Amino acid sequence: MFKIKNIITLFSLIATVSIASAQIKIGDSFPDIQLQNNKNSTVKLNSFKGKTVLVDFWASWCAPCRMANKKLVKMYDQYKSQNFEIVGISIDIDKSKWLKAIEKDKMKHQQLIDPKGFDAKTAVTFGVDTLPSTYLFNASGKLIAINPTEAQIIAQIKKNKK
Repeated sequence: MFKIKNIITLFSLIATVSIASAQIKIGDSFPDIQLQNNKNSTVKLNSFKGKTVLVDFWASWCAPCRMANKKLVKMYDQYKSQNFEIVGISIDIDKSKWLKAIEKDKMKHQQLIDPKGFDAKTAVTFGVDTLPSTYLFNASGKLIAINPTEAQIIAQIKKNKK
């Protein structure tokens, strides 16, 4: 019995390490991901290389996300002309609720959807386990912060401003 328990523990540990190593980490480049946007076009995440990019995971049913959207809308309006982009990635399962939330929250920044909830490939790649979750990439396309503060985002925008 003791040996079986050890074997199970070992396999669990190996699986956890394998999953963790597959997740994006500080210093990694934009993952090779393409998703549909709210205008039914396919968008490649790495197409934003050259800008400071904030990737924001959210969902229409997430109250903290919806409150954060108000701040993101203001930040985008203020800094969009300074080589800055926000890419919202929704894990909504219901596309119509996602589209209504975009309209209601007046979000003009790029909006993508991976409609499989927390099991979405994109959410797994980024290691998203809570919402909202944000990831800050520099102009070289390297991840420099996970869940950065507003001050960190603004400092990076100013650093990469052209």
